[in-house]
Amino acid sequence: MNEQYESLLEARALYTYIKEHTQEGKNNIVCIDEIQLCENFEKAVSWIHAEETYDIYITGSNAFLSGNDLATLFTGRTYQINIFPFSFAEFMTYYELTDSYQVFDRYILEGGMAGSYLYKDAEQKYRYIREVYRTLIVRDIKTKFGIKNSPLLASLTEFMIDTMGCETSVRNITDKLISEKTRTNNKTIGAYIEHLCNAFLIIKIRRYDIQGKRYLASRDKYYLADHSFRYAALGTKNMNYGRTLENIVAVELLRRGYEVYTGFLSGKEIDFVAVKQSEKIYIQVSDNIENPETFKRECAPLLSVKDAYPKYILARTRGDTTDFEGIHICDISRWILGAE
Repeated sequence: MNEQYESLLEARALYTYIKEHTQEGKNNIVCIDEIQLCENFEKAVSWIHAEETYDIYITGSNAFLSGNDLATLFTGRTYQINIFPFSFAEFMTYYELTDSYQVFDRYILEGGMAGSYLYKDAEQKYRYIREVYRTLIVRDIKTKFGIKNSPLLASLTEFMIDTMGCETSVRNITDKLISEKTRTNNKTIGAYIEHLCNAFLIIKIRRYDIQGKRYLASRDKYYLADHSFRYAALGTKNMNYGRTLENIVAVELLRRGYEVYTGFLSGKEIDFVAVKQSEKIYIQVSDNIENPETFKRECAPLLSVKDAYPKYILARTRGDTTDFEGIHICDISRWILGAE
């Protein structure tokens, strides 16, 4: 924070400053970043809002300023705008690149954390992302929720990052950590996972029974807000490209405004069922479908769905879209760019 604004870290001082800088007869816009640093900031925002003179935009720490908190503080008076890391399209625009096939391989490694783009060296990029990750976990989440067991939070977070896209449950995670000599319980792990989700580090994708049209309890999938957090926390060795591509597609679907689920039908799993009003699409994601057995395995769940909604297999085909029994086989980079 700039030193000249340090005096504004109190609600009354912030409100007075805004009033003094209001211009009559003009559309006054109030933009405040790191709002959580202001003591009793909710009072200042309420006072400003009551004037009915300003368009108000507030941003801050994910942990301190979650949508649930805002809904509680300003019932009926807020509209939350979800800001995602850079998409692949934005990545290409930023670097002024055009060859989507080659550039997508680079995006897989660098991710969408735009602050890291200022650094030229790969290790410097990951160091920046690692610091963002540590700040989110160590400073924000620990501080807001008064977490005392830092090693447990670190172990849980690394486990969630390492298993992104894998089906799991609070009980399974707890049992795994206990087997590694970590003292914990289901209640604590459930609470910590909720904190990580509210801070937008991880994204929970629920399982949905397509035939029964109901949610399936107990087992969900978790993805990262940006796949680069995995490299920053765990390194790039032993990469699972399939899970990374799934993560990219999950975030892209959310960015496009879909409700996203993992589909389950007659013992078969569909990576994503995406719904937006009357629109629905089914998506399987794969790194490589050149092997006939792999292709058959990816098609099987989609072919078992008998409705007429669009069905896709997204993979790194590096070619034009083809169709197989009503399934669109698309290059994943072209799909993300909206070319399909």
